[in-house]
Amino acid sequence: MGFHTEASRDSSIIARLDRITVWPYRPSLLWIIGIGFLVAFFDITNVGFGLPVFSKQLHISATAAAVPITASLLGYILGSYLNSSLADVLGRRAGIMYATALFTVGSLATVFTMNIAWLISWRFITGMGIGAEIAAIATYVGEMSPAPVRGRYTGWANVFSFGGFAVVPFVALALVPNFSWGWRGMFLVGALAGFSMLGVRNIPESPRWLLSKGRADEAERIVSEAEAVAERKTGMSLPPPAEGVGEERSERFPTGDLLRPPYVARLFLLLIIWIFLYLSDYAWLGLAPTLLVDKGFSLANSIVFLLVTGIGYPIGALIAAWLGDRFERKYTIALVTLVWSLGLAAVGLFPSPTVIYIAGFILSTALALFFPLMYALTAESFPTRARASGVSLTDGVGHVGGALAPIIALAAFSWAGVVSGFASAFLYMAVTGFIGAVLIPFGVAATRKSVEVVSQ
Repeated sequence: MGFHTEASRDSSIIARLDRITVWPYRPSLLWIIGIGFLVAFFDITNVGFGLPVFSKQLHISATAAAVPITASLLGYILGSYLNSSLADVLGRRAGIMYATALFTVGSLATVFTMNIAWLISWRFITGMGIGAEIAAIATYVGEMSPAPVRGRYTGWANVFSFGGFAVVPFVALALVPNFSWGWRGMFLVGALAGFSMLGVRNIPESPRWLLSKGRADEAERIVSEAEAVAERKTGMSLPPPAEGVGEERSERFPTGDLLRPPYVARLFLLLIIWIFLYLSDYAWLGLAPTLLVDKGFSLANSIVFLLVTGIGYPIGALIAAWLGDRFERKYTIALVTLVWSLGLAAVGLFPSPTVIYIAGFILSTALALFFPLMYALTAESFPTRARASGVSLTDGVGHVGGALAPIIALAAFSWAGVVSGFASAFLYMAVTGFIGAVLIPFGVAATRKSVEVVSQ
């Protein structure tokens, strides 16, 4: 009887949260986690803008030029998994705090690096923090959001993250071409993320995670506060909750739950999708300045191209927030990823300034549109007791593709030679993105459904 009473109470608490149709927390919560997202995404791409300069200052050969990017992405994989396992055991708030500390230390140390060995080491540490932060925040937003608005507020959180992408070219243009230490200054900006930890300490814990640990009293208090906020915002009483589905509890190590049906099939499919998406997008994010310079554009002009086209990042994230819950997410993601692939092919085949501006804007918009929805789809595919681990083992381990992306893109560039190398590198990005788009519709249908319903 005790077990059934607890399960009934758990499902009731979840149903009360999922009947809410607005963001039921104080606005500062989105700002706090958004800033963490912003700086994490800033740190993903800043190394690409500094690469043409620090490769000369630190005497890095062309062959080794991609190693710092690869090191960061390998760190992403390890940090994402270790920290996500911690977040599944100790809580989402702890996971976000540890992640922020990691990439703050890594970025600050990179500022003072004097040789390639230390650069690779500190970029690895920074990558650990970035991977951990993205997995922890994606999981947290998905669990805190009521079912009817989960896609919308995952999109809103990612307005900040892709704002980080958009900010990088502005900072790079101001620092890199004008100062010998400019690339170090970019990493110092990334280290400022540490200040966001002051706010993270005060965010509420995920009620879904609390329920998975048998802490129903704490979960109910947080949901009750959310209900009160929602009623103040809407000026109306909330409707009666529908019949809810409780979260299964487990004493197993989180990864063990994911290696059982139905999660193991979802795990494998999402991992393959993320690998192909990252094989495509990390080549663009990490090597676009270098490839454009090799094509004959100046470093300043290349940065200006990416600065202007980067306006598409916040626009795409805003569209994702608007579209997030209107259509079935997986089909929206697949369609936008196809547009992404066509944009890459256009840049590779017709690399004029006009095409780069237009296609680059489309690429930025598409990237910022499909990634928030893909994060939401990934998080809602797994149970609360192992959700952060599920995100890390798909998105995180999927960064194997990101680690290989610059190496394969540069190999395609070198293999095709001076005349066709640029086109070959971009066609490689287009084809890998297309494969990811074809696989996405095989994922779960999760839009406007309780994550407990989807995960079971």
